[in-house]
Amino acid sequence: MDFIFLITIIIGIILLVVGFIGCVVPALPGPPLGYLSLLLLKFVKPTIFNNEFLVYLGIVTLVVYLLDYILPLVGAKIYNASKLGIWGAIIGMIIGIIFFPPLGMILGLLFGAIIGELLSGKPQIEAIKIGLVSFAFSLLVILLKVVLTGIMAYYFIEAIVGYLL
Repeated sequence: MDFIFLITIIIGIILLVVGFIGCVVPALPGPPLGYLSLLLLKFVKPTIFNNEFLVYLGIVTLVVYLLDYILPLVGAKIYNASKLGIWGAIIGMIIGIIFFPPLGMILGLLFGAIIGELLSGKPQIEAIKIGLVSFAFSLLVILLKVVLTGIMAYYFIEAIVGYLL
């Protein structure tokens, strides 16, 4: 095994580990870092992945990355969240990210949505329901990011083992 390939493997493993952390920590783009590990392997060993596979995985990575920001708000809107509830969720996420990372983003979304709904005049039980739906959709996105990053880790390891054998 040559030195460049060894360094590539080490950097790829670091990217994957940070990618898994990024599935939960909002400041780190989890799946894009996992995808970068695959691109790095492709750059060093061009025959290791085919281009169609990387394009497909790149599109899935982009979709999941966008869902991270959109899905919790869509979930709230499906359950008739008010504009104040949606703004409360957004403001709560921002405050949570700044003051209580990493879980503050999710909890900020939950409490921000509830407070926004209460300020809009919705009954307490309905406000809590909308907040919990937003929270559940956030957890769903985290699960999607972990699964996608896990799939990329699998292909990364499979490619290395296949190349070495």
